[in-house]
Amino acid sequence: MNDSKDIIRDAKALGVPKMLLLGLQHMFAMFGATILVPILVNGYFGGGQQVLSVQVTLVCAGLGTLIFHICSKLKVPAFLGSSFAFLGGFYTIATMDSGVFANMPDSEKLQYACGGIFVAGLLYLVLALVIKLVGVKRVMRFLPPVVTGPIIICIGLSLAPSAVSNASTNWLIAFVALAVIVIFNIWGKGMFRIIPILLGVVISYLFALVLHLCGVTNPDGSAILNFAGVASAAWVGLPPFQLPKFNLTAILVMAPIAIASMMEHVGDISAISATVGENFIEEPGLHRTLIGDGIATSFSAFIGGPANTTYGENTGVLELSRVSDPKVVRLAALYAIVLGFIPKMAEIIGSMPASIIGGVSFVLYGMISAIGVRNIVENHVDFTKSRNLIIAAVILVCGLGFSNGLTFTIAGTSITLTALAIAAIAGILLNAILPGNDYHFGENPTADAARGVDMRPSK
Repeated sequence: MNDSKDIIRDAKALGVPKMLLLGLQHMFAMFGATILVPILVNGYFGGGQQVLSVQVTLVCAGLGTLIFHICSKLKVPAFLGSSFAFLGGFYTIATMDSGVFANMPDSEKLQYACGGIFVAGLLYLVLALVIKLVGVKRVMRFLPPVVTGPIIICIGLSLAPSAVSNASTNWLIAFVALAVIVIFNIWGKGMFRIIPILLGVVISYLFALVLHLCGVTNPDGSAILNFAGVASAAWVGLPPFQLPKFNLTAILVMAPIAIASMMEHVGDISAISATVGENFIEEPGLHRTLIGDGIATSFSAFIGGPANTTYGENTGVLELSRVSDPKVVRLAALYAIVLGFIPKMAEIIGSMPASIIGGVSFVLYGMISAIGVRNIVENHVDFTKSRNLIIAAVILVCGLGFSNGLTFTIAGTSITLTALAIAAIAGILLNAILPGNDYHFGENPTADAARGVDMRPSK
């Protein structure tokens, strides 16, 4: 079981300055992946224009996180950033050139995509209602450790190629970022030991700046740092918010993706529960976390932002820092909102070399997978039984093999399931169908507690 005695649950004990730094660490952890979504989406639309605004995305991530915390009774230390699950939907709508979408401006297409995401967020509320009516205990019987453990492993490993890709832009800088994190996490004292991610980012950025000033470039010849956007950006600016538009075709493209993101949500909440040793699936309840995620997603779409989702990167920070106070995550949300209204600061942070993000990700993404392995071990999953081997094997292959997801057509509409959604669906179905189930939810609270889903009353 997760040793929770060294976990800091009230960050006030550390003092306000340290809390502020911890919040900054969470902000840096989410930043790279969150702004990557609008960068990728703008590439789908082409033309070099910023259709999906980075500023709006940051504000949506911050406000979405605060909405989630309110809905989950301020108890769950989760950060909600931009969801990658909906990228396929954005691409589909960006390339539509028939019917009402013929000759439509890209900015208007984005509005229709946001309309579809708005509806997708409402589907979370439907699942939350089902869980509330039938009870989380019945639902969680379909999610034993042999299913959730491998899914959590896949969450981390599926992000691994991104870490390597980013780090490969400059292995030296990535190594410095990784080395700083390891050194301070293992040998650091006091506050330095619980902010290794922030120290890794700051020190490696200063190292990159020195190399840049000395005329050193990346191996591909590109500049290590690019401050062109910083010089032209204003200090204060209102993000370009816009309202969604609704069209049945766009809704049918985007809304079904909620199936995938909801499955990922269950895995992420299980991972967060196991990481901090709290039973968030029972209290505040899976239905509340789903409601928070869904409302945050719909709100983001309502003001022109991407879908939100719970972030594995920040789960890694929780594991590494051992500080599980949700107030620290809410500080990161406030930072994101403020940055959304300061274009120059957003550009400065956006100038962070991809290699730094890669070096940091080596630790964060690996931590997530390690949590999954730990949950399997601590729950004593019996892999001498063929059914358990088969379930775990299929989940791992689906979660890592379907790198581009699975796309199929229903009634003329193309629907894409992400690899994690496929893995979750396959694992749940196999666990329900295959005979010889040796796990009965609720019978062993101590084992269930190892992954944060026991039915004992919260203290």
